[in-house]
Amino acid sequence: QVQLVESGGGAVQPGGSLRLSCAASGGTLDYYGIGWFRQAPGKEREGVSCISSNDGRTYYADSVKGRFTISRDNAKNTVYLQMNSLKPEDTAVYYCAGDLSGFCTVVSGVPYDYWGQGTQVTVSS
Repeated sequence: QVQLVESGGGAVQPGGSLRLSCAASGGTLDYYGIGWFRQAPGKEREGVSCISSNDGRTYYADSVKGRFTISRDNAKNTVYLQMNSLKPEDTAVYYCAGDLSGFCTVVSGVPYDYWGQGTQVTVSS
């Protein structure tokens, strides 16, 4: 069974950058659609970005377009989320999720097969 582990979270000032990683063990991510989601305190989980394995397409929530970039390194069995120009409203726990179909979506509520435990991102001055 695939296990997903997020890393790279932390505290950063507004305007700063972080790169989150989603690493897999127990299987290869090559064929998975991978999504990044986040949940802030008191708010519902929302989709941030995703990348499909079928056609390599990427998708972004409007709130992060132009600031976040998702990519995958199959050799390292890892998917990354590069986050630039961070804002206080980006503060949340970030989760990665994998879908066996190879497709992905940033629509909340659509089930993924596997989820990581999350990594905290805090943007504050």
